[in-house]
Amino acid sequence: MHEYSLVEAILGRIEEEVARQGATAVRRVELRVGELAGVEPDLLADAWEIVRAGSCCAGAALVVHPSPARWRCGDCRAPIDRSAPLQCPCGGAAELEAGGELLLERVELKLPRAMA
Repeated sequence: MHEYSLVEAILGRIEEEVARQGATAVRRVELRVGELAGVEPDLLADAWEIVRAGSCCAGAALVVHPSPARWRCGDCRAPIDRSAPLQCPCGGAAELEAGGELLLERVELKLPRAMA
């Protein structure tokens, strides 16, 4: 299951940001997962629960936002229905506009109080 290695990479990126910001904890992590990204959201959530233990994200909630596949003509930019052949009536080939992504969309950090 490559979801574990994905979570490890995501945690690595979050740890960089925690260090950069001087955060004391991570409260919430939001990911956008495209339906064609090759990622199983349930397996990703399971991997999150295991891999985050002992990390800066140990107490952080994971929120996964699904992203449906959307296609558009590469020539005329018209949307192409997902149930239609992946070719536009104008003859242009379909391009995936959304649904193939795995994005770290938001990280909610707990920052130390400023000293007065």
